[in-house]
Amino acid sequence: MALPMPEYDRYDAVGLAELVARGDVSPKELVEAAIARIERDNPRLNAVVHTQFDRALAESVGPLPDGPFRGVPMLLKDLLAEDTGEPSTQSTRLRLAYRADHDAELVSRFRRAGLLVLGRTNTPEFGIYGVTEPALRGPTRNPWNTDRTPGGSSGGSGAAVAARMVPVAHGGDGGGSIRIPASHCGLVGLKPTRARNPSGPDAGERWGGLVCEHVLTRTVRDTAVMLDAVSGPDAGAPYQVHPPERPFAAEVGAPPGRLRIAFTRRALFGNETHPDNLAALDAAATMASDLGHDVEEALFDYDQAALVRAYLTLVSAGVGLGVRAAGDVAGSRPRASDFEPATWVLKLIADKLTATEHAAARQTVQAAGRVIGRFFERYDVLLTPTTARPPVPIGEFALSAKEKLQIGVLRTLPSRRLLLKALDELAETALAATPNTMLFNMTGQPAISLPLSWNAEGLPIGTQWVGRFGDEATLLRLASQLEAAHSWHDRQPNPAR
Repeated sequence: MALPMPEYDRYDAVGLAELVARGDVSPKELVEAAIARIERDNPRLNAVVHTQFDRALAESVGPLPDGPFRGVPMLLKDLLAEDTGEPSTQSTRLRLAYRADHDAELVSRFRRAGLLVLGRTNTPEFGIYGVTEPALRGPTRNPWNTDRTPGGSSGGSGAAVAARMVPVAHGGDGGGSIRIPASHCGLVGLKPTRARNPSGPDAGERWGGLVCEHVLTRTVRDTAVMLDAVSGPDAGAPYQVHPPERPFAAEVGAPPGRLRIAFTRRALFGNETHPDNLAALDAAATMASDLGHDVEEALFDYDQAALVRAYLTLVSAGVGLGVRAAGDVAGSRPRASDFEPATWVLKLIADKLTATEHAAARQTVQAAGRVIGRFFERYDVLLTPTTARPPVPIGEFALSAKEKLQIGVLRTLPSRRLLLKALDELAETALAATPNTMLFNMTGQPAISLPLSWNAEGLPIGTQWVGRFGDEATLLRLASQLEAAHSWHDRQPNPAR
């Protein structure tokens, strides 16, 4: 069956908004085109877990704000991003009945930009995995190969944008959760500087400042224009980042100058990197050199074990708080049976950690930020593989029988010694496939994944470009230069694959 508006797939969000502004297409036609693609592809991909089509259609024929994305359809990740009257389950059972009674500030800004929300996308429980396979709703599949993961935790959003359901979708990133699905799905994924985008009104920071929200897109200009539309502090923000010298959109196509780019083959929080990901790194370094930049292999010194332990300490505390909040929403005391096993173990670890240990983790993070800040006095950009492996098969990270037994013991005998040992074991295994993104959530620096390579299996392999704190401008100039020289726009997954 022919889909409405066949040209829809060719345009990014800015391009669709230009069609609306010229009167070539109506917002309702764009919404109908997006709905048709969701209905066609979602049964295969399981990217969209809640739809609000009637609301979007009604809003599309009413007055819309005259923003940069007027009439363009989008999706929200089903984690944070409260949208009045709609669910926000965080893929956990205790939140199934919840309906938001207010908008998150970021969602208000999406709507003021003219965007029309069609629904919510799949995510792992509390966003704690680098794959999107929640027990509540099952796995989301990668449009490039449906036997593979789209990554996580914004995997539903990544799959939806890659499949051309919508040109842009919301994501959150507490350890790579925008950049990982961008890498696995062949997309642009920017984690902005800490505090660039608002986290209110319900929080000042999440996971000790690790979490940043933005979007996944197919073009650099969509990422930049969206950052202009939604960035800036909201009322009561606990801290702010310096505003840009000019609009981020003005950086797209602007000459980046001759940049000093360091690259590293080291798996930052892991032990090894797949040859396909190293090949993508080498190709990206060559691309940058060919464009006239000074590129050399270099890296700062850091204590990997201490930083991984600090990262997992902050994540455990955040998950523990999420479990308690889910119980508050449901009006019941949380029980182990309400959550996935790994979630409950992180909650138990949080219960055993002391306030001093949490403060020490924060201090470890901030000390590393000082060291890395000095590194960025010598270099403008750091280049790494976004992930250490190509998209893995669905189910590869499912718990083994041995792991289930170990978790069962921890749930029955939650001793501090055993739980802290489990935390150390997580440090050795949980981040192995995605070790390169977390550090920059910890330092708060902006980092962007760009889809510059595909492997022999036809799977996208992203590279990560990290900038100085507050310097998205340099990253956007460089990203748009790479996009112009090595365009990925003609690469599109086969809907029938």
